[in-house]
Amino acid sequence: MRAVNGVVQHYAWGDPTFIPELIGTEPDGRPWAELWLGTHPNGPTTFADGSPLVDLTGELPYLLKVLAAGGPLSLQTHPNSEQARAGFERGDYPDPNPKPELLCALTPFEAFCGIRPVDATTDLLRGIGADALADVVTGDGPGAALDGLYRGTIDPAPTIEACRASSSDRIEVRWARRLDAMYPGEASVAASLLLNLVELEPGECVRLDAGNLHGYLSGAGIELMGNSDNVIRGGLTVKHVDIDDLLAVVDPTPLDDPVLPRGDEYELPAAGVTLRRLAAGTTHTATGHELAVDLAGGTWYLAPGDTSTVTADTFVVVPL
Repeated sequence: MRAVNGVVQHYAWGDPTFIPELIGTEPDGRPWAELWLGTHPNGPTTFADGSPLVDLTGELPYLLKVLAAGGPLSLQTHPNSEQARAGFERGDYPDPNPKPELLCALTPFEAFCGIRPVDATTDLLRGIGADALADVVTGDGPGAALDGLYRGTIDPAPTIEACRASSSDRIEVRWARRLDAMYPGEASVAASLLLNLVELEPGECVRLDAGNLHGYLSGAGIELMGNSDNVIRGGLTVKHVDIDDLLAVVDPTPLDDPVLPRGDEYELPAAGVTLRRLAAGTTHTATGHELAVDLAGGTWYLAPGDTSTVTADTFVVVPL
C-alpha cells in the first residue's frame, strides 16, 4: 500500500473546512468541494515523488472522491455508455465514458435523487396548493411535468408561489423556498418538487445510475463514479445548462426507494467496481488496481496482490 496525492477541486459550492480537516491541512478560506483520486486528466493522482499513477495503472475505469457540499449543487444528470460515446464523438461531452455514481454519507447528507413516485408527488403538491402541476403529474406523468417546466409550456411561478405561501414545514418545501431565494423563478425550483429528497445518515448510500436527475444539497461523503466528467445541467447553477440534452437523457421512471440497503459493500456495475468499507484493523488483499481513502485522512494505492491491515476505517474500490 503506497501513499498517493489526490487533487482538490475548489468549486464554489464546496465546504471550507471538511476536507482540509480530514487530510490535516489548515483551511485557507476557499471552498474545498472535492478531493479526486484516479487517473482522470482533470485531476490525476500522483505518488509522493510526483510520478503519475496512470503510468503504473493505465486509465482506471473509476474515480474515487471525497465530496463536501457547503451549499447545493446543480440539478443534473449523466448519459449512459452509448449516449456518452455518441456525445463525445459529436464534441458535446468531454469524455467517452458514462458517469454512474455512488454516494456514501460521512455526515448527515441531503440530496435530490430521481423522480418521486406519482402518488407521493401529487400528495405533496396538493398539500401546498400547487394543483395545476399536480394535475399534470397525475394525468400525464412526471416526465411530462418535467418536460413542460423546462420547455416553458408549464409556468413554474404558481408552484413556486405556492411554496412561498404554504405553512408546510416539509423539507421539500423548505428547500424549494431556499433554492428560489438563490435562483429566483427558475424552472428547476419547481422541478425539484418532482424528485425524491433523501436524508442520509452516516454510512447510508445512494446509487445514481444514468438518467437519474439529482442534486446534492448539503453534507460530506465518499463518492465513487465512472471515470468521466460528463455532466448535463438543468439549472440551479451559474454554469452552462442544456435543456434539450437533459430531457433527452433523463429517465422519468419513478424511483421508489433511492437509498440502498445498509452494508459494507455497494456495487457500481456500470463501472465494474464496488465500494467496500473496511473497519479499522481489517486485513485486505487487493485483487486489482485499487484506490482507498481512510477516515484519518490517508489516501492510498494498492497494487494487485498487496495485503494490508488498515489502521482507520477505510473506503476502498475493488473490482466486481
